[in-house]
Order: sequence, then C-alpha cells, then structure tokens
Amino acid sequence: MSVRPGTLMTLREVTTPEGVPLPFEVASGGDRAGGFFLDMLIQSVVVFAIWVLASAAGGSEDGWMAALLLIVFFFLRNFYFAWFELRWQGATPGKRVTRTRVMDADGGPLRADAVLVRNLMRELEVWLPLSVVLAPESIWPDAPAWARLVSGLWALVFAFLPLFNRHRLRVGDMVAGTIVVRAPRAVLLADLGGREMGRSAATYRFTDRQLDIYGIYELQVLEDLLRRRQALHKDQALRAVCGRIRKKIKWTGGEVQTERFLREFYAALRARLEQKMLLGKRKADKYSRDE
Repeated sequence: MSVRPGTLMTLREVTTPEGVPLPFEVASGGDRAGGFFLDMLIQSVVVFAIWVLASAAGGSEDGWMAALLLIVFFFLRNFYFAWFELRWQGATPGKRVTRTRVMDADGGPLRADAVLVRNLMRELEVWLPLSVVLAPESIWPDAPAWARLVSGLWALVFAFLPLFNRHRLRVGDMVAGTIVVRAPRAVLLADLGGREMGRSAATYRFTDRQLDIYGIYELQVLEDLLRRRQALHKDQALRAVCGRIRKKIKWTGGEVQTERFLREFYAALRARLEQKMLLGKRKADKYSRDE
C-alpha cells in the first residue's frame, strides 16, 4: 500500500469473515469533510434546478412549488446518503471524488441497517444543532442566548468528533459499527480482469457451479487483496484465501500457483457475475440467493 506524500497514514486492520486480515487506510478528516460538502453541493444543485423548473411552470403562483421543494429536501436530507451507500458499496458521489467509502468495521458485508442508522444519526449530529443555532424559533421559540450557545457548542462537538479519535469515527459510525476508509486506487484493472493474460491463456478452469458459490462482496474482498502490492502479510493472506477458495469450490485440479490462481479466479468470477447481472440476477454475497 502506498502512502500519500505529506500525510500521516492511519491503518486499520480488518479481518474479513473469510479469516483474511486486510489493512485499510482510514479516511482523513479532510477527505470526509470534502466528500460531505461535495454531496451537499450536489443536493443544493438538485433543489435549485427543481426550483427553477417549478418557477418556469408557474409553481410560485399556484403555491405548490414550496410543497414540492419541501418534499424533495426531505428525501435528500434523509435518504440521499443511505441510497448511494447501499447502491455503490459504501460510496456517495462525494465519497467517490475523494476516494473514500464506508465499510463494516468488522470486515463483514455493509448491512442496510448499519447504513440507515449511521445516516439517521446525522439528524442529531448536524441538522438539529444547526437548526437550533440558525433558526431557533422553528424548534425552540424565544430561545435564550445561553441555549443558543449550548446548541452551538453541541454542534461543534459532534462536527469535530472525528478529529479527536484515532479512526476518525463520527457518532453515527460508533453506533452503526462502520468506518470510513480510503478506497484503493483503481489500477491494474487489465491485470485483475484477466485481459493481459487473456482468457484463452488461462491456466485454471472453473465451472459455473464453482463460481456461483461467491457473490459481489467476496469479489470486492479478493480485488482489494490483489491490488495491495505492499500490504503487511500479503503473501500469507494470499495463501490463506487461496486455500479457503479451493476448499470451498472443491478444487480437484491439483497444486496451484497462488497469485495466478487467485487472479484467474477473480477474472472468471467477475465475468460470471457480470453475465448474470445482464440477465437481471444479482448475488450480493455467498450467503444470499440471486436477486
């Protein structure tokens, strides 16, 4: 794993359900803030665009424009982050730009309930304190000055909490059991996808039945491992994963070259999953059935 120049990298080693220890670089406070503000900018642009279109359609005269904007704002505020993180494996548009993503702190699949909890906690961490500070009459009419001060301090504590713990967790992460990490840079996709070696030159062959054992989550774990050239204990992890896969798929082809076997298995599994998705079938992980 390469270290970005001028940064102090904080590593978090996560052991996956497959028993593979994988080191991840914890996202910095700047990365998290940058991703959040980009997402807020996108939401603001969406609301503004809808306001322009509604105004052009005469919404301001009929009175329904305000109601529409409130509905749009409600859904963006409560479901924007959760929807993208569930659909994009822990990433939002802002997180993709800053190359960060949310993952389960214990290395398991990112669960829907954890994503919802961490994002609903943002109501207490950000929106409610800011509402009390900026528009106290909407929540607490005739709020005294000391109440505004306490609310402001509350907002600051929650906002800067990720800066004061080693893994930069916000309250939502602590409650949901999640962590925000830097996504590995997408390099050597040709190697991982098997294009460089060519499918015709593949040394190992896998049946559809063997490939159907695993899903998208296992593919991502394997991809993360293969991309990490200088990860701690990488050779040991590769051997452990190779052994588990061979046992799981009941491999009978004899001894294998560990990394080549895993790269070719990755290429075959990815092709199989993409083929099934073209048919409308999606397998999230090895525990789920095709959706």
